[in-house]
Order: sequence, then C-alpha cells, then structure tokens
Amino acid sequence: MKRPIVKSFWDETTGSWQYVFHDPATLKGAVVDPVLDFDRRAGAVTYGNADRILEYIAETGIEVVWILDTHPHADHFSAAQYLKQKLGAPTAIGEKVTGVQALWRDYYHLPDQPVDGSAWDRLFADGETFMVGDLEVSVMFTPGHTLATITYVVGDAAFVNDTFMMPDAGTSRADFPGGNSADLYASLQRILALPDETRLFVGHDYGPDGREPACCATVAEHKARNKHLSGDVSEADYRATRDARDATLPLPDLMLYALQVNIRGGRLPEPEADGRSYLKVPVDLFEPR
Repeated sequence: MKRPIVKSFWDETTGSWQYVFHDPATLKGAVVDPVLDFDRRAGAVTYGNADRILEYIAETGIEVVWILDTHPHADHFSAAQYLKQKLGAPTAIGEKVTGVQALWRDYYHLPDQPVDGSAWDRLFADGETFMVGDLEVSVMFTPGHTLATITYVVGDAAFVNDTFMMPDAGTSRADFPGGNSADLYASLQRILALPDETRLFVGHDYGPDGREPACCATVAEHKARNKHLSGDVSEADYRATRDARDATLPLPDLMLYALQVNIRGGRLPEPEADGRSYLKVPVDLFEPR
C-alpha cells in the first residue's frame, strides 16, 4: 500500500484541520479542506491559514494538482478559490453538493444562485478515482454530517472530514440541514471497513480534557477505542447517543456566514454597486440553542 506524505495545518479559531498530501516520487500533491480566515466581529476576511499552506508548498517544491473540499463547511470559509488563484490548480468536491446548494439557496433567498455545482471545476461521484502523481485517490461517498460529504482515500491515508473525530471524542454531529445519524452510522462503518492500518485524518479536534489537538488515528485504533463505536455498537444505540448529544450542541458560530460562501465554492458574494461584498443572515431561520 502506498504511503503519501501528509502535512497537517491546525486552525485554532475553528478547531479545523487542513491538509496537504503529496506523492514522494513525483512531488505532485493536493490540498484538502483549506480554511479562509473570517473575523465575525470585524466582518473581515484574511489569509493566514492559506498563506501558511502556500509557504509549505513553496518550501517543499510540491506541484499542487488538486484543491479538494470534502463538503461545504459550516464552521469556516473555504480557501479553495484563493488557493486556486495562487496555484492554478482545479477545485473539486462531491457531486451531491448540488443538493446542499439548493437547500441553502432557499434558506438565504438567493433565487439567482446556481445549484449545478459549477462553482467547482470537478464534481466527483462515489467510487470515482483520479491521480495525484503516482498515487490513486478513491472517492467514497460518506453522508450523514451533510448530505454531500465525501472521503478521499489515497494509499494508507483517508481524509474523513467531519465523520470521525479522534477516538476519545467519538464522531461528528449529524444535525445540520440535510444531515442524518443513520446515514452517518453507515458511512462510519464503511470507513471502518478500510484496512486496519489506514490512517484516518479528521476534519476537527478540540483537545478534550486539555490534551493537545490531534488529527490522525488508524482504523484499528478507532475500532478499539472510539468512544461512540468501539465494542460493536448497534445502529440504534449509536443513533440514540448521537441524536441526544446533537440536541445539546449550539450551532457553529460562523454557520450562517460560511454556508453562503461555501456553496459558491469559497467565493464571496458578488460585489454590489459600491464595490463591496455583503453577507446575508436569515433571521429566525433556526431556533436558539
């Protein structure tokens, strides 16, 4: 099994992990789930996270051939378009993103918003493969957290986004619009069917109980000690635990800001007559938590 080199980047503000992986033989690589910084109080977009990724790419001599999103994120803006402008690499996401676009177009009342996935250069289907150098990347449809979530499997690495957390934190929530705990359970089981030595790189970690943030555990480690799944947990028991936990969670701070950017593939809304972009916040769309 081939072993890509994986570099992780931590965003403390949103608890997000971003990745660059590459083929050591060809130095061709890809970026996964990059973060565009947004200061909610100032309404300001900055580029610290993305520029750290660019510095690493320049230092190591990697040729980036894909910029990959796993799903439209609710807790941060995607830096895919910013990196595309800098690197010239195409962007991609799973083909079910069109359903997320349609859902949030209606929530934001954006009748002119395209919902055909054209905000990305490529839409991947379940089971599709593509190459990064000599590395074959397989696309696995893993819904539940959202209705469009995909996992990228490359050699002994899988970028599992917001499905698994680290074993001591369990799994990710399934209560966002279009999410479903039954779908998430099925997706988790599909990921656990990968070889035991597969490294699962998660989308988020919040350092529970004061430990340092971490980003990777193997399939075998999740089978042995994932707090939501170890010990042959049934779908019914998992769903009861997941749904009860989700009912207590507040919505992400940036969700209503981020989704209108992320359904555009990481683009801000088109500037208005004064040359400035504006974000919409729907009032009373969700109940307070």
